[in-house]
Amino acid sequence: MSTQPSVRVYAGEEIARYGFGDNHPFGTDRFSAFWREFTKRGLHHQVQVGTPKLADQAAIELFHTANYMAKVKTMSQTGTGYLDGGDTPCFPNAYQTTAYVVGSVLDAIDHIIQGSNKRAFVPIAGLHHARRDAAAGFCIFNDCGIAIEALRTRHGIQRVAYIDIDAHHGDGVFYAFEEDPDLIFADLHEDGRYLYPGTGSRSETGKGAAKGSKLNIPMAPNAGDQAFLSAWSKTEAFIAQAKPEFIILQCGADSVAGDPLTHLGYSAKAHAQAAKSLARIADIHCKGRMLAVGGGGYNRDNLAHAWCNVIKAMLPQGES
Repeated sequence: MSTQPSVRVYAGEEIARYGFGDNHPFGTDRFSAFWREFTKRGLHHQVQVGTPKLADQAAIELFHTANYMAKVKTMSQTGTGYLDGGDTPCFPNAYQTTAYVVGSVLDAIDHIIQGSNKRAFVPIAGLHHARRDAAAGFCIFNDCGIAIEALRTRHGIQRVAYIDIDAHHGDGVFYAFEEDPDLIFADLHEDGRYLYPGTGSRSETGKGAAKGSKLNIPMAPNAGDQAFLSAWSKTEAFIAQAKPEFIILQCGADSVAGDPLTHLGYSAKAHAQAAKSLARIADIHCKGRMLAVGGGGYNRDNLAHAWCNVIKAMLPQGES
């Protein structure tokens, strides 16, 4: 019987460098805040720690346009200006740093598909706002979208479930696959009337052949764990009924109470519940295959506790 840990967690300066300066909510200290809690809990002894990998241009172009790639490369040389209308600053070597985020996500998928690990977590990832041709909302390359395309083109997995519990709607993923019936999408987010990007209404359920394959649940400001659990029961049933082949969880921690940019009121227990539930579904329908990515979260204590809860919940009983 193999003694290799079933969960793989990525760590390293290459992904930690993704951020926009010390005074920006998405600062480069987010990884170290997570890592302190991760090691404090002893989780580094229960998982396999993976080294960040660099994605090549062909991998990034599975989702993004060549023109957008060229723009990021050019602007990364000086590291000045904005990659979008004013939310996402460029920084020196932004192209390479974000390519490490993407490469780590793709390496995680490779290990899961090959069977060397059952599940994986990439803390600095889940950049769900970036569009195919543009940056948005602190997100340069949409590693979630790239992961979905890679599962299809490189691994022959068509039916993917993407679940997002970040306070912000995962619009970059939703609209890229709005007409794709094989992308099962479920998103619990703060109501767009109160928070960026203002999308994700209940009526947005997919278009054409994909109608009904998407679930958006806007949450009222200050919604707590009870509201989350009620919404989650619908989400769990929706995902289980879809019988996906692979599960991706974007577990942004900005939905936990006390985040400086958002207004939801969950505890970090919500993230444990979501991850545990999805791991159970993955074991039934996906051969256990599940990838979690950190997403947002701007209160450092919140993200540390929420992400560590996700990792612990993904460990099979007996390892946790």
